[in-house]
Amino acid sequence: MCKHILNAQVSIRSPCCQKWFDCPECHGEVADHPLLKRHEMSFICKKCKKAFRKDSREFEEADQYCPHCDNQFILDAKTPKPILKFEGEDSRVDNRMLKDDRIRAEEARTIFDVKEAPEKLG
Repeated sequence: MCKHILNAQVSIRSPCCQKWFDCPECHGEVADHPLLKRHEMSFICKKCKKAFRKDSREFEEADQYCPHCDNQFILDAKTPKPILKFEGEDSRVDNRMLKDDRIRAEEARTIFDVKEAPEKLG
């Protein structure tokens, strides 16, 4: 599982050390040498677990899919992004977390008003 690209569909074999990695950044973290770049790449599909090769010089639109299971492995990469959120439900659905700062209108009592009682009695 790659922590750099969250939706990685294939593993790539590095031509320099012959090990499998999900992305070049994973190779850079583990290996003590730079990644050797070649035109012919070896892949393993994460869906069907079968290996295949592709040449980047002859890459066509149909080559975006695994030749064994038709899993599309050329996708826009989803990278982890730090976000700041508050814990709780959506305030539009559950508004118990919100404080209402409006002043409530006091209900007028017709017979006896508690706030005016000390002035009337004394």
